[in-house]
Amino acid sequence: MQYLRGFIPWLAFGVVSAVGWQWGALAGLALAAAFLLTDRTTGWAPSERLLDYGTVLFFTALTAFAFLRPDSGLKVYAGSLSMGWLALVAWGSIAARSPFTLAIARRRVTPEVAASPLFLRINTVLTAAWALSFTLTALAQAALSFRSGLPGLSAVVQIAGFVLPARFTAAYPERARARYLRDTVPQHPAQTQGA
Repeated sequence: MQYLRGFIPWLAFGVVSAVGWQWGALAGLALAAAFLLTDRTTGWAPSERLLDYGTVLFFTALTAFAFLRPDSGLKVYAGSLSMGWLALVAWGSIAARSPFTLAIARRRVTPEVAASPLFLRINTVLTAAWALSFTLTALAQAALSFRSGLPGLSAVVQIAGFVLPARFTAAYPERARARYLRDTVPQHPAQTQGA
Protein backbone atom coordinates (compact mmCIF):
# COMPACT_ATOMS: atom_id res chain seq x y z
CA MET A 1 0.00 0.00 0.00
CA GLN A 2 2.99 2.28 -0.58
CA TYR A 3 1.03 4.25 -3.18
CA LEU A 4 -1.29 5.56 -0.45
CA ARG A 5 1.57 7.71 0.85
CA GLY A 6 0.86 10.22 -1.91
CA PHE A 7 -2.68 10.62 -0.60
CA ILE A 8 -1.74 11.27 3.03
CA PRO A 9 -1.88 15.08 2.56
CA TRP A 10 -5.40 14.72 1.13
CA LEU A 11 -6.52 12.51 3.98
CA ALA A 12 -4.99 14.91 6.52
CA PHE A 13 -6.86 17.75 4.83
CA GLY A 14 -10.13 15.86 5.25
CA VAL A 15 -9.50 15.10 8.93
CA VAL A 16 -8.06 18.47 10.02
CA SER A 17 -10.74 20.40 8.12
CA ALA A 18 -13.12 19.47 10.92
CA VAL A 19 -11.29 22.13 12.97
CA GLY A 20 -11.31 24.62 10.09
CA TRP A 21 -10.78 24.30 6.36
CA GLN A 22 -7.84 26.69 6.42
CA TRP A 23 -6.08 24.44 8.97
CA GLY A 24 -6.88 21.37 6.89
CA ALA A 25 -5.39 23.05 3.83
CA LEU A 26 -2.30 24.06 5.80
CA ALA A 27 -1.87 20.50 7.12
CA GLY A 28 -2.17 19.14 3.57
CA LEU A 29 0.36 21.68 2.29
CA ALA A 30 2.85 20.97 5.09
CA LEU A 31 2.71 17.22 4.51
CA ALA A 32 2.86 17.53 0.71
CA ALA A 33 5.87 19.86 0.90
CA ALA A 34 7.60 17.60 3.44
CA PHE A 35 7.13 14.53 1.22
CA LEU A 36 8.34 16.42 -1.84
CA LEU A 37 11.45 17.64 -0.02
CA THR A 38 12.31 14.23 1.44
CA ASP A 39 11.95 12.63 -2.00
CA ARG A 40 13.97 15.25 -3.87
CA THR A 41 17.01 12.97 -4.09
CA THR A 42 15.18 10.27 -6.06
CA GLY A 43 16.15 11.74 -9.41
CA TRP A 44 12.65 11.39 -10.84
CA ALA A 45 11.65 13.71 -13.62
CA PRO A 46 8.90 16.25 -12.85
CA SER A 47 6.60 14.32 -15.19
CA GLU A 48 6.94 11.33 -12.83
CA ARG A 49 5.94 13.47 -9.86
CA LEU A 50 2.71 14.97 -11.20
CA LEU A 51 0.70 13.87 -8.17
CA ASP A 52 3.24 15.39 -5.77
CA TYR A 53 3.52 18.71 -7.61
CA GLY A 54 -0.23 18.85 -8.18
CA THR A 55 -0.81 18.29 -4.47
CA VAL A 56 1.55 21.11 -3.47
CA LEU A 57 0.00 23.45 -6.04
CA PHE A 58 -3.55 22.75 -4.88
CA PHE A 59 -2.83 23.14 -1.20
CA THR A 60 -0.76 26.28 -1.73
CA ALA A 61 -3.66 27.96 -3.52
CA LEU A 62 -6.30 26.61 -1.13
CA THR A 63 -4.31 27.57 1.99
CA ALA A 64 -3.83 31.14 0.76
CA PHE A 65 -7.50 31.48 -0.19
CA ALA A 66 -8.83 29.81 2.98
CA PHE A 67 -6.79 32.07 5.27
CA LEU A 68 -7.76 35.18 3.31
CA ARG A 69 -11.45 34.19 3.18
CA PRO A 70 -12.08 31.73 6.04
CA ASP A 71 -15.86 32.28 5.86
CA SER A 72 -16.13 31.85 2.10
CA GLY A 73 -19.04 29.76 0.87
CA LEU A 74 -16.46 27.79 -1.10
CA LYS A 75 -15.47 25.89 2.04
CA VAL A 76 -18.65 23.80 1.74
CA TYR A 77 -17.28 22.50 -1.57
CA ALA A 78 -13.69 21.96 -0.39
CA GLY A 79 -14.07 18.16 -0.45
CA SER A 80 -15.45 18.09 -3.96
CA LEU A 81 -12.83 20.60 -5.14
CA SER A 82 -10.02 18.46 -3.73
CA MET A 83 -11.34 15.31 -5.40
CA GLY A 84 -11.92 17.22 -8.64
CA TRP A 85 -8.33 18.44 -8.56
CA LEU A 86 -7.07 14.90 -7.98
CA ALA A 87 -9.16 13.78 -10.96
CA LEU A 88 -7.59 16.50 -13.14
CA VAL A 89 -4.09 15.50 -12.05
CA ALA A 90 -4.80 11.81 -12.69
CA TRP A 91 -6.38 12.38 -16.12
CA GLY A 92 -3.59 14.85 -16.94
CA SER A 93 -0.91 12.31 -16.05
CA ILE A 94 -2.53 9.84 -18.46
CA ALA A 95 -2.67 12.50 -21.20
CA ALA A 96 1.03 13.24 -20.57
CA ARG A 97 1.73 9.49 -20.97
CA SER A 98 3.10 9.39 -17.45
CA PRO A 99 0.35 7.85 -15.30
CA PHE A 100 0.90 8.93 -11.71
CA THR A 101 1.02 5.32 -10.50
CA LEU A 102 4.21 4.77 -12.55
CA ALA A 103 6.41 6.69 -10.12
CA ILE A 104 5.18 4.56 -7.24
CA ALA A 105 5.23 1.23 -9.07
CA ARG A 106 8.76 1.75 -10.46
CA ARG A 107 10.12 1.65 -6.93
CA ARG A 108 9.18 -2.03 -6.65
CA VAL A 109 10.33 -3.47 -9.98
CA THR A 110 13.50 -3.91 -11.99
CA PRO A 111 14.35 -1.37 -14.73
CA GLU A 112 13.60 -4.05 -17.36
CA VAL A 113 10.08 -4.57 -16.02
CA ALA A 114 9.53 -0.80 -15.72
CA ALA A 115 10.48 -0.37 -19.39
CA SER A 116 8.00 -2.97 -20.65
CA PRO A 117 4.83 -2.00 -22.55
CA LEU A 118 2.79 -4.25 -20.21
CA PHE A 119 3.99 -2.26 -17.18
CA LEU A 120 2.93 1.02 -18.81
CA ARG A 121 -0.44 -0.45 -19.82
CA ILE A 122 -1.12 -1.77 -16.31
CA ASN A 123 -0.28 1.62 -14.79
CA THR A 124 -2.41 3.44 -17.32
CA VAL A 125 -5.38 1.26 -16.34
CA LEU A 126 -4.66 1.76 -12.62
CA THR A 127 -4.39 5.53 -13.00
CA ALA A 128 -7.59 5.58 -15.05
CA ALA A 129 -9.37 3.70 -12.25
CA TRP A 130 -8.16 6.29 -9.73
CA ALA A 131 -9.10 9.14 -12.08
CA LEU A 132 -12.60 7.75 -12.61
CA SER A 133 -13.06 7.25 -8.88
CA PHE A 134 -11.90 10.81 -8.15
CA THR A 135 -14.22 12.18 -10.83
CA LEU A 136 -17.27 10.33 -9.55
CA THR A 137 -16.43 11.17 -5.93
CA ALA A 138 -16.04 14.86 -6.79
CA LEU A 139 -19.44 14.89 -8.47
CA ALA A 140 -21.08 13.03 -5.58
CA GLN A 141 -19.41 15.33 -3.04
CA ALA A 142 -20.60 18.41 -4.95
CA ALA A 143 -24.17 17.09 -4.99
CA LEU A 144 -24.03 16.29 -1.27
CA SER A 145 -22.53 19.71 -0.49
CA PHE A 146 -25.26 21.41 -2.48
CA ARG A 147 -27.94 19.56 -0.50
CA SER A 148 -25.99 20.03 2.78
CA GLY A 149 -26.81 18.39 6.06
CA LEU A 150 -25.44 14.95 5.08
CA PRO A 151 -21.92 14.94 6.56
CA GLY A 152 -22.02 11.22 7.40
CA LEU A 153 -22.85 10.25 3.84
CA SER A 154 -20.23 12.68 2.57
CA ALA A 155 -17.57 10.94 4.67
CA VAL A 156 -18.63 7.53 3.34
CA VAL A 157 -18.41 8.79 -0.25
CA GLN A 158 -14.97 10.29 0.42
CA ILE A 159 -13.67 7.06 1.94
CA ALA A 160 -15.12 4.99 -0.91
CA GLY A 161 -13.36 7.31 -3.37
CA PHE A 162 -10.04 6.03 -2.02
CA VAL A 163 -10.88 2.48 -0.91
CA LEU A 164 -12.43 1.23 -4.15
CA PRO A 165 -9.53 2.15 -6.44
CA ALA A 166 -7.07 0.96 -3.77
CA ARG A 167 -8.67 -2.49 -3.82
CA PHE A 168 -8.60 -2.50 -7.63
CA THR A 169 -4.92 -1.48 -7.55
CA ALA A 170 -4.14 -4.38 -5.22
CA ALA A 171 -5.81 -6.97 -7.47
CA TYR A 172 -5.50 -5.80 -11.07
CA PRO A 173 -1.74 -6.05 -11.83
CA GLU A 174 -1.56 -9.78 -11.11
CA ARG A 175 -4.69 -10.47 -13.19
CA ALA A 176 -3.30 -8.41 -16.08
CA ARG A 177 0.05 -10.24 -15.96
CA ALA A 178 -1.68 -13.63 -15.90
CA ARG A 179 -3.86 -12.68 -18.87
CA TYR A 180 -0.81 -11.39 -20.76
CA LEU A 181 1.08 -14.64 -20.15
CA ARG A 182 -1.94 -16.73 -21.14
CA ASP A 183 -2.38 -14.77 -24.38
CA THR A 184 1.30 -14.54 -25.39
CA VAL A 185 3.01 -17.70 -24.18
CA PRO A 186 2.51 -20.52 -26.69
CA GLN A 187 0.81 -23.56 -25.22
CA HIS A 188 1.96 -27.12 -25.91
CA PRO A 189 -0.38 -29.25 -28.05
CA ALA A 190 -1.24 -31.44 -25.04
CA GLN A 191 -2.42 -28.34 -23.15
CA THR A 192 -4.63 -27.11 -25.98
CA GLN A 193 -6.23 -30.53 -26.50
CA GLY A 194 -7.34 -30.69 -22.87
CA ALA A 195 -8.72 -27.15 -22.92
